[in-house]
Amino acid sequence: MTTKPSTVLATERLREELAYLKLPSAAWSHPLQGTGGLDVAIIGAGMFGIAAAVALVLKGVKNIRLFDRSEQGRSGPWTTYARMHTLRSPKDLPGLSLGIRALTFRAWYEAVYSVEAWEALYKIPNGVWQDYLDWIAHAFELPIEHQTRIREFSVSPQGVTLLRDDDASLTARRLVIATGRSGAGGVSVPSFIDPALFPARAAHTTHAIDFSALAGRHIAVLGAGSSAWDNAATALEQGAARVTMYARRSYLPQINKARGYIYPGFISGWHALPAADQWAVATYLDDTPPPPPHETVLRTLAAGEGRFELRLNSRIESVYQEGGQVRVKLADRTDEADFLIVGTGFQVDLARDPLFARVADRVALWRDRFEPAGEAKYRHLGLYPWLGSGFELQEIGKADGASELNRVHVLNHAASLSFGSIASDIPAISAAAERLAQQIVSQLFCESFSAHQQQLVDWELEWELEKTPYFHRPQKG
Repeated sequence: MTTKPSTVLATERLREELAYLKLPSAAWSHPLQGTGGLDVAIIGAGMFGIAAAVALVLKGVKNIRLFDRSEQGRSGPWTTYARMHTLRSPKDLPGLSLGIRALTFRAWYEAVYSVEAWEALYKIPNGVWQDYLDWIAHAFELPIEHQTRIREFSVSPQGVTLLRDDDASLTARRLVIATGRSGAGGVSVPSFIDPALFPARAAHTTHAIDFSALAGRHIAVLGAGSSAWDNAATALEQGAARVTMYARRSYLPQINKARGYIYPGFISGWHALPAADQWAVATYLDDTPPPPPHETVLRTLAAGEGRFELRLNSRIESVYQEGGQVRVKLADRTDEADFLIVGTGFQVDLARDPLFARVADRVALWRDRFEPAGEAKYRHLGLYPWLGSGFELQEIGKADGASELNRVHVLNHAASLSFGSIASDIPAISAAAERLAQQIVSQLFCESFSAHQQQLVDWELEWELEKTPYFHRPQKG
């Protein structure tokens, strides 16, 4: 049994720095009259769920709870379906720092492993990144309910009601949906793939795959993005006889354009752009997807040793099962394989996500607020929700902010058309959490302002002149 390195020193340094900054702020929120429950419920205790919770706690919003359907240490992709060996991001990104040095990944890693280990580190192993996130959750004593699934929610002018899988319900004034890339629509599986292939003969890259059972088999991989290559490499490393990867393009993308817009202008300014400019950038990025990391490509080739083939210009017409085999029908031939791995990413479509069942028909989407001319190929982008400045849902036919739907904040991949990559990737995680927390603090304060105003009137904790001859305590009544 492997013992994880101690995080005591990292925690001590965090406590010291927070004390200098006088953080976290004291709890200050007032429940609305006649309502109980939480101030904020957060669905998802992965990277963005933890970031949202910490940003709120630092601002004194502590009546919160996180719900995650996975067991502890398995939230998000890092120790589940992310089958690369290391993160794709550079190691020196600050991580979930929120402007606090001791919260950066580097500070944590140096405290846990040593400065020398940091200098020797190339990129961050997935499991180490998960340990870092788990440490943050523990250091802030975040109230996380693991192995708990929120089935659906409904909204009213008073708050949000959440229904769990066990039919228990709870209420919150605000809801944050931090469900990662698969949230708000799920995985994308092309319509030409026969659903009957799943699960015996096919799996999506996000599924739990027993690669040991695929040893000695011929695996077909559909798609040539990063996750497709990760799964191809894993299959080969686990003994697959052959892996054939199919890609529509005539050559692989060469430049990761996402790295060209990770700076404060794009991070803070995207949401302020006119819709036409946001759409123009989003469609450009849709046409120029990132290439797989060179490390992943080299890993696949090394594992394959002649057992890997990339077939470019593949125009697949259908994929089906026949005679116990997977048949991949192309325009000029039909290939055979023993198993299919689908690496075609995710889709955003609230109508397909059971979590949004009670509100999906009310939510304003991009297609409801913006109509680009002659761009039918981007219909899928029109399904992204149109979000307010704090990631809030808006309602069809109502002015922004004029509906109780704005009690729901979408902090996952579905926010990428309204905000860019701010709610999808590691580089902007602190900016996303800070923007969200600022908005929620403002909303909680404003909707219970009368209580805060009365608290100000009643506040008499310090009588400045009590020790002087000019002290005067007014008579009440």
